[in-house]
Amino acid sequence: MSTLADFSATSLDGHAVDLADYAGQVVLVVNTASKCGFTPQFEGLQTLQDSYSAKGFTVLGFPSDQFNQELDADDEIGDFCQKNYGVSFPMFSKVKVNGDDAHPVYRWLRSEKKGLTGGKIRWNFTKYLVGRDGTVLSRYAPTTKPEKIAGDIEKALAS
Repeated sequence: MSTLADFSATSLDGHAVDLADYAGQVVLVVNTASKCGFTPQFEGLQTLQDSYSAKGFTVLGFPSDQFNQELDADDEIGDFCQKNYGVSFPMFSKVKVNGDDAHPVYRWLRSEKKGLTGGKIRWNFTKYLVGRDGTVLSRYAPTTKPEKIAGDIEKALAS
């Protein structure tokens, strides 16, 4: 059985990040996009980060252009997120979330919580809540606003 700690990803600034660095934390993994109708959710995601990070929580943002709504370059993505939404949580280099070229962490997430339409991610801002043990607790649709997840985060932090 895999856990989040079994994977790594490349940060927006090009550094390899071992996701084992987040072992023992509650993590919300989100596929993001800078030019999407759901992009304002960055504000709510940052609020979750600010509210719960001291208790062992973090948001991990994975930009994806799979739905043709992301900026071209990683540095542009980082600048956009910081300037417009004050994003301070970890953001990673652009990934694919579906198909044969999907990032391994997304192949794993999709297999763990398939959602209403099977394993495929249908749009930006699909969210996965991962418990302290590194297993996937829940999957949330893009329409689920970050603040609606707060109660589930609190429960995960308490266990």
